Amino acid sequence: MKFSKVISLSALLLLSSMSVQAKDYVVTSPDGHLKAVVNDDAKVSWTIMRDEQVVLAPSAIRIQTTTGRWGEKTRVQKARQRSISETIPTVTYKRAEVKNECNELSLDCSGEFNLIVRAYNDGCAYRLVSKSNKTLRVIKESPEFAFTADYQAFVPYINDNRGGERYCYSFESYYDEQKLSAMYNDSIAITPLAVCLPDGMKAVVMETSVEDYPGMFLYRNESSPANTLQTDFAPLPTETVIGGFDRLNLVPVKRADYIADLQKKQALPWRLVLVTTADTQLLDTDTPYCLAPACRLTDTSWIKPGKVAWDWWNNWNISGVDFRAGINTQTYKHYIDFAHKNGLEYIIVDEGWSDEEDLLKYSNDELSIPELVAYGKERNVGVILWTSWRNLIKDLDRNMSHYVAEGVKGFKIDFFDRDDYEVIHSTYEIAAAAAEHHLLVDYHGLKPSGIQRAYPNVVNFEGVKGLENCKWEPRNANGPVHDMPRYDVSIPYLRMLPGPLDYTPGAMHNATRDHFFGNNNHPMSMGTRVHQMAMYVIYEAPLQMLADSPTHYEQNQECTNFIAAVPTIFDETIPLCGEMGEYVAIARRKGNTWYVAAMNNWSPRTLTIDLSKFLTSEMDMDSYADGINADREATDYKHQTRKVNPSETITLNLAPAGGWCAIFK
Repeated sequence: MKFSKVISLSALLLLSSMSVQAKDYVVTSPDGHLKAVVNDDAKVSWTIMRDEQVVLAPSAIRIQTTTGRWGEKTRVQKARQRSISETIPTVTYKRAEVKNECNELSLDCSGEFNLIVRAYNDGCAYRLVSKSNKTLRVIKESPEFAFTADYQAFVPYINDNRGGERYCYSFESYYDEQKLSAMYNDSIAITPLAVCLPDGMKAVVMETSVEDYPGMFLYRNESSPANTLQTDFAPLPTETVIGGFDRLNLVPVKRADYIADLQKKQALPWRLVLVTTADTQLLDTDTPYCLAPACRLTDTSWIKPGKVAWDWWNNWNISGVDFRAGINTQTYKHYIDFAHKNGLEYIIVDEGWSDEEDLLKYSNDELSIPELVAYGKERNVGVILWTSWRNLIKDLDRNMSHYVAEGVKGFKIDFFDRDDYEVIHSTYEIAAAAAEHHLLVDYHGLKPSGIQRAYPNVVNFEGVKGLENCKWEPRNANGPVHDMPRYDVSIPYLRMLPGPLDYTPGAMHNATRDHFFGNNNHPMSMGTRVHQMAMYVIYEAPLQMLADSPTHYEQNQECTNFIAAVPTIFDETIPLCGEMGEYVAIARRKGNTWYVAAMNNWSPRTLTIDLSKFLTSEMDMDSYADGINADREATDYKHQTRKVNPSETITLNLAPAGGWCAIFK
């Protein structure tokens, strides 16, 4: 490596006037490449190195409670190491089992907390563990993430505060690609956040195992070094009012002067920095899953992932029927018939069926939920109901008991729009109650943070700028304001790291950049038809939506057949190629069948797929590619079937915002 790009740990610590003698506690990854170094000289800090390159410069680990400031003049009193090697079976994930392999350093420290540090082959993480046998109030936690230079970053800012409250947000962010020093001082960002290091390396700052504790925000402080990310956590709400979008939120109007009360010897969330030498490693990592809480359900056999015919995005636009389409029983029976015909497991009844203040009161005389549930049961199609978070939790057990008795299969719970202690605690209460009632839940207005491993009946999360944003996307003279296709091929490397995403793909009305415009009542997508189809393989979503209308899918039955055939959980996942923000290609296996897909941004490109990376014998390939005219008519595609063998390579010609997908049997 060139000296200009690499700073050795000893040089860095020398420049920082820090001792490297008896104050260093080191844990190394199983493959020997990554190293986390904890130092307790003037303050507790950690450093991450990959071979001889410093990834994370000495970064403070700090927390303040009512009884003191841990991390300042704190000393390590005892150090222990162990190796972890275990196989974790999964319930709803991208592979059937996960290898949890790492080395762990446990540090008994002075003060109120002990420190645990783990080194994986693709990242390092630490967590604090309370030593107290009683409740411990946390005033503030302020770890930092310091980098050695002013690197480019993918920054997901908070940009739409709900009700004007700083910490109220839907966790849906595009990525600002900018230098660390250029980060806005008045804005906080969510995680994961990627920092682009030299030689194609990435450092991704994130968290997992967030329970009974607020989520972590990142920001740049003008008074701190330009290359250092500071952290922020929402204080505990003490008073909330009904407000926000359509008065569906509980918006804090007063907050306490602390962020959480820790219970006896409670462990805090893991602070994780993934370190990769190739972007495709981010598509393959299991480290966030391994660090999440272990499954708490003894019986998961009732959890049934699957696909959903969804109503809201397509605005209930069905045609060729002899009834008035809308939020009524006949329309939803039509959705159930469509789901049954195509082997879809569920439909969702979105907003407009219940009273806003009492979930047991129906607000629509034209819609009978019991009748729909019975109709769906006859056709093996389950019904999932939308609700706001604040309405559901008014009487959680009563609401769930009632709808279980009705035969409902789950809830899509919307407008959390916060991740302070109160909300995070509530998500665990809801998940546990839903599991007791054998209900699935899909959390919207929230990003995953490990709960989906503890409670695999939590089958999806939103927290993503999904397809719905095409409904209202503004335009200027150069076309759409936001570059959604580039975002589409960024989120598999970033947003998908902490867990699944409810992007709600499947648009059949597709448009080139010049032809696209936002249309709420008749929405379209940016990019090609196959770009949308590829999402069903690439995007991880145990509960996956078909966002367009049954009418459009029936008019495009060949494409619908492919979408309906793709599973929502898999036995094996193999990244094939990709670059963050540019393109992505993934192969996934379920049983003996492989599902493979690729997507790109607005730049057309040619990719070569080596079939030997996943095939071991001759198979039948059923593929969909961008048509020769897809650059001018985005719905154009080519469907082909032929035999292939592992010795072959396939050339993919991706149109602007294009895609490719195939099933190998």
